[in-house]
Amino acid sequence: MKIIVAPDSFKECLGAREVARAMAAGLREAVSMAAGLQGAGGGEEPLEVVELPLADGGEGTVKVLAGALGARTVRATVTGPLGVPVEAEYAIVEDASGPTAILEVASACGLPLVPPEKRNPMHTTSRGVGELILDALEKGCKRILIGLGGTSTCDGGAGMLSVPGLREKAAGTSIQALYDVDCPFYGPMGAARIFGPQKGASPQEVEILDRRMQAMAEETLRETGLDLQALPGAGAAGGLGGAMAAYLGARMRSGVDGVLDLIGFDKAVKDADLILTGEGKSDAQTLQGKAPLGVLRRSKGIPVALVSGAINDREELRKAGFRHLLPVTPEGMPREKAIDPVTAIDNIRKAVAALIQRYA
Repeated sequence: MKIIVAPDSFKECLGAREVARAMAAGLREAVSMAAGLQGAGGGEEPLEVVELPLADGGEGTVKVLAGALGARTVRATVTGPLGVPVEAEYAIVEDASGPTAILEVASACGLPLVPPEKRNPMHTTSRGVGELILDALEKGCKRILIGLGGTSTCDGGAGMLSVPGLREKAAGTSIQALYDVDCPFYGPMGAARIFGPQKGASPQEVEILDRRMQAMAEETLRETGLDLQALPGAGAAGGLGGAMAAYLGARMRSGVDGVLDLIGFDKAVKDADLILTGEGKSDAQTLQGKAPLGVLRRSKGIPVALVSGAINDREELRKAGFRHLLPVTPEGMPREKAIDPVTAIDNIRKAVAALIQRYA
């Protein structure tokens, strides 16, 4: 039996690599126990587990791709979301055609960089993203891969574009922006209305932010001829996706598809019997382009189990095609305990072991 383990990170808890290891441990534990009960001995290994930790363009994208591609880590001090300097990390991959930078906007303006009591996208800035891109350009990178997602901002990329010289130096650079959710720049399903509340905006502030985003889209259309409202992923990362496409010439792409290509997912799943994927919390937003949906779409008919910390909107997820829905957190366990890394690893391991015992 061959099983692919391809989870995203469990936010505020475990990285994708740690989640994959916990899932793999649960699989091997279940198969070993079954083999022991059946008196199996010697012979071929009854289980092949392939660990492919994922990211969808949000937090963890650099770590996942750096590990898969053998990149080196680079650090740069940039303006944080509150205007205070932060140290951001990115990766550089060297090949015959020159260096390629792998960045994620969350390292410069991510939500975890802002204390909960100070979270408000009316005031946070994406300027550090522009400084991070500029740092990569000044290191000679002619190709840049940027993960969009996990930001504390909703400024339409205005902060990023305020960095002096960025647009000029980015000219001629191949930039690919990987979006984690396919949401419009503004409107009922736009960046401000869907994600503003999660970033600390009040209902009144959400309305203000949405009007600002609409005005920026109209100005961009006049200046560049690009209709951001018709561009997939333009609203990702508080509008950073649209700004990169319009003013830095970035090519937009589904984040998880880009990652799946780079790690060789399609080749790995060719002869698999089952795929495990997951994230910290799965719900209807998972179907807007998150990593588990990308895995499902490229599963080639192989059964896919969604193994997440918590799962809501189960009927929608089942209709999408997930064969198994497995929330790993025991009912009644407080969230504070569930996100403890040691507890989470144990929960994942036990839940996956139980699933495979039923599956087998």
